[in-house]
Amino acid sequence: MRSLLFTSFLTILLAITFACDSSNTANTPTEGYKRLYAAVKSKDTEKIKAAMSKKTQDFAQMVAARQNQAVEKVYENGFTATTFSETLPEIRDERVNGEWGAVEVWNAKDKQWEDLGFINEDGSWKLAVGEMFGGTFKSPGMGRDQKEKIAANAVSNNMVPLDANMNANANANKVKVITPTERQETNTKK
Repeated sequence: MRSLLFTSFLTILLAITFACDSSNTANTPTEGYKRLYAAVKSKDTEKIKAAMSKKTQDFAQMVAARQNQAVEKVYENGFTATTFSETLPEIRDERVNGEWGAVEVWNAKDKQWEDLGFINEDGSWKLAVGEMFGGTFKSPGMGRDQKEKIAANAVSNNMVPLDANMNANANANKVKVITPTERQETNTKK
């Protein structure tokens, strides 16, 4: 009985130890980005590759061959300008839908949010540039930046006069508005 209790306790302890060991995994897209950023800053090509999906690694090989340069050079910035930041940039709006995820990361150089896609591959969230390029990426939903731009556009469109699409012939100081009926009559007379 004591032996069974000890074995059970040891098994539970080992399970907890392995569950808490997240040294090589990124359990969220945000953690996946942080791992990529740290790898780029350490200039460790193998760690950068580990933070990218298999399709992204294939994409990097293709880019290196096309540009006739070393693959290490292609991996240099991790396929995102956000890694040029001296400190970890602001990350917001994490979205996950199944195996697909995305986060918005502040690109200080261009002063805009970059929506970076991720895929959960081999138990870790990895940058999915190869999937985006290949058209297989499935968006987990619209990002906050895009939603804000759509809302701003909707507001500005409400300020346009309703009759803005009318055709008008301008002649010096006179403006004659041509109604759709008059246009149709003109077209039938020709």
